[in-house]
Amino acid sequence: MVSLWGRKRSDSETEPHEQYHQGEEQGYRGPDERTRLLPPEASRGYLDPDDPAVSPYNLWSIRALRALSLGFLAISFVWWTFLLVSIFVSPPLMYTRGSGFFEFSYTTLTVGYLLIGLLFFAIPSKPMTIWGIILAVLLLVDMCIILGVPQIRVEEGWVGIASVVWATFISIYNVVQIRFVAWGKKEEEERLTGREETRRSLREWVAVLAETIIMAIMVIIAILLTATLTLRSRDASLAPPGKRYYVDGERYQVHLACVGNFTGPAEDGKGSALPTVLLEGGEGPVEHSLQPFIHQAYRNGTIDRYCYWDRPGFAWSDNAPSPHSAGMAADALSEALALAGEEGPWVVVSAGIGSIYSRIFASRHLFEVQGIFLIDPLHEDELGGTRIGNPGRGFTLWARGIISPLGLDRLAGAIFKGRTREDRIVGRSAYQSGKLIKAQLQENLVAPSMSASEVRSARNIQMPRTPLVVVSSGVEVRRSEKWANQQQDLSRITDNLLAWDTVKAAPHEVWKTLRGREVIEKRLGQLVRS
Repeated sequence: MVSLWGRKRSDSETEPHEQYHQGEEQGYRGPDERTRLLPPEASRGYLDPDDPAVSPYNLWSIRALRALSLGFLAISFVWWTFLLVSIFVSPPLMYTRGSGFFEFSYTTLTVGYLLIGLLFFAIPSKPMTIWGIILAVLLLVDMCIILGVPQIRVEEGWVGIASVVWATFISIYNVVQIRFVAWGKKEEEERLTGREETRRSLREWVAVLAETIIMAIMVIIAILLTATLTLRSRDASLAPPGKRYYVDGERYQVHLACVGNFTGPAEDGKGSALPTVLLEGGEGPVEHSLQPFIHQAYRNGTIDRYCYWDRPGFAWSDNAPSPHSAGMAADALSEALALAGEEGPWVVVSAGIGSIYSRIFASRHLFEVQGIFLIDPLHEDELGGTRIGNPGRGFTLWARGIISPLGLDRLAGAIFKGRTREDRIVGRSAYQSGKLIKAQLQENLVAPSMSASEVRSARNIQMPRTPLVVVSSGVEVRRSEKWANQQQDLSRITDNLLAWDTVKAAPHEVWKTLRGREVIEKRLGQLVRS
């Protein structure tokens, strides 16, 4: 064997570890933090810097630190698994009123950071320290935001707060770990080679380059998370019209608003008010679809009063626990109306998939619902088809939800397109919200089973004499014979069909055309006075 000085070892010489064992037989004490695994008194010279024995792992404290990191990784991975499951089924005590994607993203960042720290444990570098400090500062800012903004703090609950606090702790811990390992590496190099090694091998340079790139990506992700959280804190300052009510045992809140003064029966009992129109939105927030048009009908005097609400996860309403079916949403609406002191009578108006929810609500309030108005409604057969219950759609929604905390589309809209708080909560950018994506994912998961069963039961329960109006999209009817047949079938959910209109050239959102608005308002006026 060639030593550091370039000569062969004679037969009388022994390796340092052999000398150590000989010394142990002569009374040397065992290795500890002071003596280390290769005590200097057992060596006749310095080792080559490339010798595997020159390692920070010689120190018990460094090995204990690595074991601690492995323990933190195990804890983080278990927590990550629970959060992944909670996206689909809410475990006991782990339900949050937010989307669930927020805490999952921070825990994923934590697991990734611990893996990087362990992978490059023995190769500390200044770039990794600098990136680590930047990441810790960003996560500290996020922790301050979630604790300082009441609405975000309530939405994310203890699960979201714990996830961010844990991510912040791990980021600080990793910086300390890098510096401590660097110190241990320096100590062992000075003890075993006589000086601190300043050069790196090609393998080490590749490792430093890789960890620098990976840490830069993680910092970019943290910047996006911080920017999105800042945007959420600004959106939280937009107050909703109406009020928010706790439902389902005060587990979450839903938003409900009513417009117009209720005028009940006169004192002599001879007068009576027109029924209140109750709106159910379609695929997006009702404030961006039906509500503006219905408000215009209210101003025109076609209706006297109307109420609208946001389904769980939409606009100002919290997300509900998973699984959450259409029937559960109808029960939440019933509870909110009761808490608001609203008793009807009602004419339920809905569009698209909202017709599933309104039909279930109507079947559970047979004597309060005096009319059903469906605008290009979704048939229950589609709950298990390609539109709602499709597994591919569910995976796409899940993938969109996972990246939603990065806010790529929301940040771009706010910076380059001038999107406002209203756009992000109830407007054209509402579909980008993690809460709405979670609500649609919940809808997708139970559509072929729970929701389909509930709406079929509702069809059997519905009173035959309830007045019914159906207005269909001419575009959708011409596009699909199946859709046309489904519209015809929905016109028979009661025996009292007042009208079934198909508006030519009108899209799925029929009220977006002038002719569509005219037909809807005319039929709505007839229905509330029928």
